[in-house]
Amino acid sequence: MKKKILIIEDDPFLGDVLTQKLQHEGYEITLVQDGAEGLSAISRVKPDLILLDIILPTMSGYEILEKKHADPLIAPIPTIIVSNSGQPVEITRALALGVHDYLVKAQFDPEEVLSKVRASLGETSGAPSDAPSVVIKPAVKVGSGKLVGKKVMWVEDDVFLNDILAKKLTDEGCIPLNARDGEEALKVLEKETPEVLLLDLVLPGISGFDVLRKMKADERLKGIPVIVFSNLSQASDIEKARQIGAVKHLIKAQMDVSEVVAEIESVLA
Repeated sequence: MKKKILIIEDDPFLGDVLTQKLQHEGYEITLVQDGAEGLSAISRVKPDLILLDIILPTMSGYEILEKKHADPLIAPIPTIIVSNSGQPVEITRALALGVHDYLVKAQFDPEEVLSKVRASLGETSGAPSDAPSVVIKPAVKVGSGKLVGKKVMWVEDDVFLNDILAKKLTDEGCIPLNARDGEEALKVLEKETPEVLLLDLVLPGISGFDVLRKMKADERLKGIPVIVFSNLSQASDIEKARQIGAVKHLIKAQMDVSEVVAEIESVLA
C-alpha cells in the first residue's frame, strides 16, 4: 500500500507544489488548508506522516501539536514542520512536542523535502517501500498547447519554487529561460528575447523593480509583457509595478501552478 501523507498548509501554491512532488514519488496525499480541519483529518486519514505549517487559519500548528501530543492514538504519527520561522526557540518548542524534523520554507529544495520525508518514514532505499523496482516514465503531456514553442522566462530566487516552475513550464512545451537574481536576469536578457517574463520583486542584489525599469528603458525589451509574481501585495507595490510597465501582478500565496500557467497563456493570447 502507498504511504499516506497529510499536508496541513494554507498557502495554496506551496500546498500544490508539495502535493505534486510527493504524489509523483508514489505517496498518497491529503491536503488541508485549515488548522481545525487538519486536526480532524489526522484521526480521519490516519496518515503515516504529517507535514505541518505553523501559521494556519482557526488553529495554529502549535495547537495541533499540543492536542496530537495529548492523544495516544495519534501522538506516534511522525510530523515535519514546514514553516517560515527558523528561530531556535520555535524549533525547540516544536521538537518538545514530538516533531521529527523541521523545514524552513525559504531554505529548502525539493530533494531536501523528499529526503526528510523518507527519513521520517524509515525509508532508506531512496524510494517508497511499495514503489516498483523499475519505473517507466510516461511520455510528457503538453497541457493546452498554448505555450508550445514559446520563450517563457521567469526570475525567481526560491530554489523549491524554481524547480516546480521549471518542470511545469517545460511540461507545457515552452522554451524555458530562467534567472535566480536580477543581475543574472539582465545578462540573460542581453542574449534572449522572451515572449513573456514572470518576475519576482524581492531578489538578491538588483530588485525586480529595477529589472523592470531597465527592460522598459530598452527599445528591444520594452515590448515584452512582464507578469509580476511576488508576495508583495501592498497596493503601493502593485501600483508601482503597474506604473513601471507590468501587465499583471500575481500574489504567490493566492495562486497554484496551473493558475500561473493560465495567466501566462492569457497574456500571450
